[in-house]
Amino acid sequence: MIGKLTGRIGYRAADYVLLEVQGVGYIVHCSDRTLAGLPGVGEICALFTEMVVREDLMQLFGFPTLVEKEWHRLLMSVQGVGAKAALSILGALGPDGVGRAIALGDWNTIKAAKGIGPKIAQRVVLDLKDKAPQVMAMSGGVAEATGDAPPVEAIGPVAVPAPAAPGAQAEALSALSNLGYGPSEAAAAVAEAAGAAPEAETPALIRAALKLLAPKG
Repeated sequence: MIGKLTGRIGYRAADYVLLEVQGVGYIVHCSDRTLAGLPGVGEICALFTEMVVREDLMQLFGFPTLVEKEWHRLLMSVQGVGAKAALSILGALGPDGVGRAIALGDWNTIKAAKGIGPKIAQRVVLDLKDKAPQVMAMSGGVAEATGDAPPVEAIGPVAVPAPAAPGAQAEALSALSNLGYGPSEAAAAVAEAAGAAPEAETPALIRAALKLLAPKG
């Protein structure tokens, strides 16, 4: 299984790059968001990869971070979501946006991805609601793919607010879990707090999430 490739970009297409690694050219499919952050032809880059094998096809999909790769794997576990549909969702929302939408039950945001209908969007939210917190918690401690060039960053238009400071959501989730809150309710509260204050750091996120979790009345 090919988990990561570092090489020179030999060609860029609309939905993939040809990555030349020690004389071998690998076609690696990427989202629009990831492609926008890659360097030009002839330059070095690194991507985490997921190999998808079918009876008649074998494809590589590339991601700038392990978190994004994990989201792709998780999205594909939903019935009706293939590799390219999962890539479309990640390209439209980014990993933080996907986590926030699932935690908040916001299937309309998932539906905004190209080729994703309402039924699939609702299924994504329902099927992944209890699995999302674990991946969301990874975002604070997983490095980007690196090669001989600077880290590959996912740069491009976003359909949701910018995420909170790096690691803040993961740290807030951990703190709420230590206080006894369930993963799903903690993730939903942190996602809502981060959406309201995208630049908030960990202490502010925890305070805002605790207010949201406090009994009403």
